[in-house]
Amino acid sequence: MTKIMKVVGVIGGGAAGLCAARHILATGDMLPVVWEKATKVGGTWVYSPQSGTDEHGLPIHSSMYKNLKTNLPKEVMAFPDYPFQSSDTSFIHHTEVLKYLESYAEHHKLYPYIKFGHYVEEVKPVMKGEGPPAWDVRVRCLESEEITTTTVDAIFVCNGHYSVPRLPQIEDIEKFKGRQSHSHDYREPSSYKGATVVILGAAASGLDIAIELSTVAKEVILSHNLPTPVPSELPPNVRQVRGVVSALENGFVFGDGSSAEADVIVYCTGYTFSFPFLSKECGITVEDNIVKPLYKHLINTKYTSMAFIGIPFLVCPFPLFDFQVQYYLKVYTGAISLPCEKEMNESIIRELEEHISKGLNIKHFHKIGKMQWQYTQNLAELADLPVLPQAVRELYDAVHASRILSLMTYKRTSYKITGEDTWVQVM
Repeated sequence: MTKIMKVVGVIGGGAAGLCAARHILATGDMLPVVWEKATKVGGTWVYSPQSGTDEHGLPIHSSMYKNLKTNLPKEVMAFPDYPFQSSDTSFIHHTEVLKYLESYAEHHKLYPYIKFGHYVEEVKPVMKGEGPPAWDVRVRCLESEEITTTTVDAIFVCNGHYSVPRLPQIEDIEKFKGRQSHSHDYREPSSYKGATVVILGAAASGLDIAIELSTVAKEVILSHNLPTPVPSELPPNVRQVRGVVSALENGFVFGDGSSAEADVIVYCTGYTFSFPFLSKECGITVEDNIVKPLYKHLINTKYTSMAFIGIPFLVCPFPLFDFQVQYYLKVYTGAISLPCEKEMNESIIRELEEHISKGLNIKHFHKIGKMQWQYTQNLAELADLPVLPQAVRELYDAVHASRILSLMTYKRTSYKITGEDTWVQVM
């Protein structure tokens, strides 16, 4: 008798989608179908010199810029069962990460299951009596414009969250006559030569771009509302001020009362979660940059046959994806039981209340940072998986501390993990 295989849909062929497909295939009972609008795997790691829209009129997905190197060492970035190729360099160019993801897809024989140039337009639940629904996924082939609908038993949403810019509200911004852009569209520094540039935001991309622009700009004004100034030494033509509060025709007023003339403002103000393909029936909303209702930042509590991979940020992403995918597949196959919908929703409310009680910004609910180790350990224990080696956690934390104090030089250092709980600096 022919065995009937379940089919699991995967939206996106970036790192999260590839990880999902790899573990779906490994079950032996399920087949993945991955829809990817680009012509290659890699998601956000696929660099495009273009910004704005692509040849199909769709927004460019990637926020990658030409000279970007990872801000994590490759020794902690890898999927737990697939290390990066050995090399002397820890902080690698984005092209090396793309090669790694292509190698991962090749190694796990994922390419036959990926539909390139296919854009997901709508996802709708299909009720089938008791239990979670199946899903109708309407997809457009970008080459032929043919539209097809595929019904899948479960679905992984892996469309990333570094592609839809979040823009701040700035008083009188319409008066500013200079250039405005978002880090999503930043590619290389030449067009900023001789300019006075305001960088709004001092997270990873804001700091990286500020340092790169300092090589060509007249002055870079790093404007942010961090509790204290960035402690690292910065280039001599980079200075820090409080966040922008209002615009003038030729510059900006900052939160410390100072003002400055500027030619350009670059918004390094982050991204918003966006799922335009999810129909209202899916029950998913995004409010205050919180994707609701997700149990463990992962499972749609209304319909548990839908999972979102990679929502948490300020994390070690590839390992986190791996734990989320493997945990969820054990939930879906019944090896792990979930609480009822009411209990899952109550646990989300408790977690949000705890987040707010700590004085944390509500829009940072999915920003788990130091809590990522407890989070992945919890998933590992529930799914009976090996936890991340202590060395990975310790090296990640050590590099995080180094980055804060030595922004201009920390990527010159290389590391090697020498055991489950040991690592060394090698140069």
